[in-house]
Amino acid sequence: MNWKRMIAGLGLLGLLAIEAKAQGKLSEVAKYNFNYGWKLNVGDVTSAQNNAFNDQSWKGVNLPFAWNQHEAFKVDISHLSTGIAWYRKTFQLPKEAADKKVFIEFEGVRQMGEVYVNGTMVGLHENGAMAFGLDLTSYLKPYPQENVIAVKTDNDWRYHERATGSTFQWNDKNFNANYGGLPKNVFLHIKSKVYQTLPLYSFLKTTGTYVYATDFDIPQKKATVNVLSQVKNETSKAVNAQLKVSVVDMDGKEVASFLGDSNTLNPNETKELKASKALADLNFWSWGYGYLYTVTSELLVNNEAVDKAVVKTGFRKTEFKNGMVYLNDRVIMMHGYAQRTSNEWPTVGMSVPAWMSDYSNSLMVKSNGNLVRWMHITPWKQDVESCDRVGLIQAMPAGDSEKDVEGRRWEQRTELMRDAIIYNRNNPSILFYESGNESISEPHMSEMLAIRNQYDPYGGRAIGSREMLDSKVAEYGGEMLYINKSKHIPFWATEYSRDEGLRKYWDEFTPPFHKEGTGGTTHENVNGTKVVDASAYNHNQDAHAIESVTRWYDYWEMRPGTGERVSSGGVNIIFSDSNTHYRGQENYRRSGEVDPMRIPKDGFYAHQVIWDGWVDTDKPAAHIIGHWNYDKNVKKDITVVSTADVVELFVNGKSLGKGQQSKRFLFTFKDISFQAGSIKAIGFDTNGKKVCEDEIKTAAKPFALKLTSIERPGGTLANANDLALIQVEVVDEKGNRCPTAMDMIQFEVGGEGTFVGGIAQGPDNYIGSKTIPVECGVNRIMVRSTDKVGTISIKATAKSLKADAISVKTIATDLGALSTNLPGENLPSYLEKGPTPATPSFTKTRNTVAIIGAKTNSNQADAQKSFDDNELSEWTNGDGVARIEYELAREATINQVVLKLAGWRSKKYPIRILVDGKKVFEETTPTSLGYVTLDVTPVKGKKVTIELIGTSENSNAINLVEITGKVDEGGLKQTKSKMPQLPIVEVEFYEAL
Repeated sequence: MNWKRMIAGLGLLGLLAIEAKAQGKLSEVAKYNFNYGWKLNVGDVTSAQNNAFNDQSWKGVNLPFAWNQHEAFKVDISHLSTGIAWYRKTFQLPKEAADKKVFIEFEGVRQMGEVYVNGTMVGLHENGAMAFGLDLTSYLKPYPQENVIAVKTDNDWRYHERATGSTFQWNDKNFNANYGGLPKNVFLHIKSKVYQTLPLYSFLKTTGTYVYATDFDIPQKKATVNVLSQVKNETSKAVNAQLKVSVVDMDGKEVASFLGDSNTLNPNETKELKASKALADLNFWSWGYGYLYTVTSELLVNNEAVDKAVVKTGFRKTEFKNGMVYLNDRVIMMHGYAQRTSNEWPTVGMSVPAWMSDYSNSLMVKSNGNLVRWMHITPWKQDVESCDRVGLIQAMPAGDSEKDVEGRRWEQRTELMRDAIIYNRNNPSILFYESGNESISEPHMSEMLAIRNQYDPYGGRAIGSREMLDSKVAEYGGEMLYINKSKHIPFWATEYSRDEGLRKYWDEFTPPFHKEGTGGTTHENVNGTKVVDASAYNHNQDAHAIESVTRWYDYWEMRPGTGERVSSGGVNIIFSDSNTHYRGQENYRRSGEVDPMRIPKDGFYAHQVIWDGWVDTDKPAAHIIGHWNYDKNVKKDITVVSTADVVELFVNGKSLGKGQQSKRFLFTFKDISFQAGSIKAIGFDTNGKKVCEDEIKTAAKPFALKLTSIERPGGTLANANDLALIQVEVVDEKGNRCPTAMDMIQFEVGGEGTFVGGIAQGPDNYIGSKTIPVECGVNRIMVRSTDKVGTISIKATAKSLKADAISVKTIATDLGALSTNLPGENLPSYLEKGPTPATPSFTKTRNTVAIIGAKTNSNQADAQKSFDDNELSEWTNGDGVARIEYELAREATINQVVLKLAGWRSKKYPIRILVDGKKVFEETTPTSLGYVTLDVTPVKGKKVTIELIGTSENSNAINLVEITGKVDEGGLKQTKSKMPQLPIVEVEFYEAL
């Protein structure tokens, strides 16, 4: 296309000329992979920043590489090694970099990084969490001279900011696994002297390119795509500049090309340029549908392209209203995981290749999770981009610990949030910005909102914090462990289940016969607090899966469609076992639905069943918890997780009847005797129609080992840093996995690869050991490629079992000091769930009957607080009789009363409910994570009375222990009154449809 002719036709002549040398022509490569060819020394040395320093004895590494990553899962988080480590790299600039701008981008340094170029210090980065960039232009030597970059790092837990003496709140031994040095990617950017800036605010004070969509028409697949790019003129002459934007779909087809307005930039001036175009036939990004476009904005100066910014992004519409989250005009209930931001693996920590981030994060989607809430610290860019590809919604924190702070520590949090928003605002998977892992003050919330409004006003993201239940500023909120409801901003639980269970333990009937509560009963938290009895956390797989389903029920019961005040869901902590705060006898957190090698536990499949849908269930499913390889005399309860209405169990074709249903999704079959063969669960709907089934068959005796590989799509890279997962199973003669096998496996790795290792229960968790047991018949190890193309050979042997061998072929990649192959390049998106359905995501189940007033002789001033949609306010009777009467907006036949009573998980209240004086309910309320639904005798009326008819009872039916070791009392307040109290946080009345 002749752009000169087109521009003339548009009347955009008159571009001011400047020297071609000062600008340079657009290079095909503007961003380089700077990960290869580093040298590492653990420990401080003098003069390591100088070019003449001899680093020949240092260890050669390719980034990302944390110098202490080999300790991941081997030691307690608080025992990870800390100290000084140096990284050095020698490189040449390309010829075309002459008279250009050169920037370096670090995705992160832990905790502190002093950056030197050719002996001169060019920057000090200290927050340990966020990406940062530096302008290296004036420090570099031109081609063909060599340059040396040296980075001194310090990952001391007690590191203090040099200028202020302040520590960083998020440098916390409970949750922020301390993988030191350069554990993330590094890039080099070469740009003309009139250029689009980078989204790296610290040091550079620039905001980069912002791509967003407006004017959505979801049914017609239309939206306006906007590109707002910050442009800087570092020449001595004024220039006229404009943006030329190209939008390319996932098939490589250009779907749009358009120009922005021409603008004059004076010398050393920075200005934002914009280009917009309404587009049709768009594919909108959605849950499990990581559809992405490549948006390239070229900067035209003097009718010549001199710079480009490439943004991989997706377009989606969001709204946060009516207590619900809307994605592409469809309500989506949050169900997913609170995951440690380190997202680590054994032996390699967080420094994994990009495809492994995709593999891990896609498993969350495959378990039917739709949200990952990264905990406490901003996730690294690799995970952020991975969630874009796999279609996983993200909640992005900045950095904090467990409370609000003041002074410099608060300033650090706002600075980090600013930088994180600027850096990640083009990533469509981010829907929430989390301002704190604990409630923050309204002034602080207002500050965070202002940051969002300044730097991401059009991104369709809500900003809030944990709790914030009565905030007038926050755009979402939600407690930890408890359920909240709202008819205004959405509330979703930031952590609703903290239980732990090692994958090795099936149940108490299977070796090693793990009984409920075994392990960790005298555990001391790394923060020094004691958990006197942590037995409630320590499950086997059966109990852990059941607990996960039980805890979810309270949220599902209050889902969208159940009234004007609803729960918007919640996230289970955590997805994969983590090298962070723990309560069991192992030195790592085992709350995951998959183990550290991402092998699923039974809870993974349970979540697959109960979360299959945006709100209501899309497809009925069933999962039998456990295995079917017991000793012949075993008799045990069998639990089936199912979204069917009725479940029938069959053993070797013989029906054992219907299961006892509880918590909607659990079906229990008592005292089932084991018989070798098959066990099958069949689910039926209310009409008796079969809708789903699951079957487990008995495996024969162990016969052989079976190896399979899980590799990077497109092939394992020969870059001395790529990894392949090797799964080993013990199988019978027919190839069926033997679920109770615990054989020791010996691995041999040869060819163009090295052994890395896996994890299992035992000495040092078998970290780095070439002999490792299978658990429940399966385990995995990792192998690493060398930098030579070839074949990695892996052989596995075990006593009395047939051995197996497998090979992994590696492929060539650019290993240059300035590599043109970027880490996440060409990785496919996960599209299995398809575009957002056009149908409603839920069916309304009942009608809300509004309350217009309340009367009581006990504390009348607070009566309205019991139905004010504020979960931090409540009514209680004080010194008077525990009785309150509600007036409804209209006469209605009430059939359900929903209550949130203070002390919800530890107190039971004997109450009576009357409608127009007629008794409709007289029982003791159950405990819950917040709300209880009481079915009452349907009676038509306009006044409903609730009264306490006895003294509340203590209950430990829900045994959840806080991080402090104490059981939270759920809103109960101290009172000096001798009268029995009926503290009502919220009350709601419903009638049938």
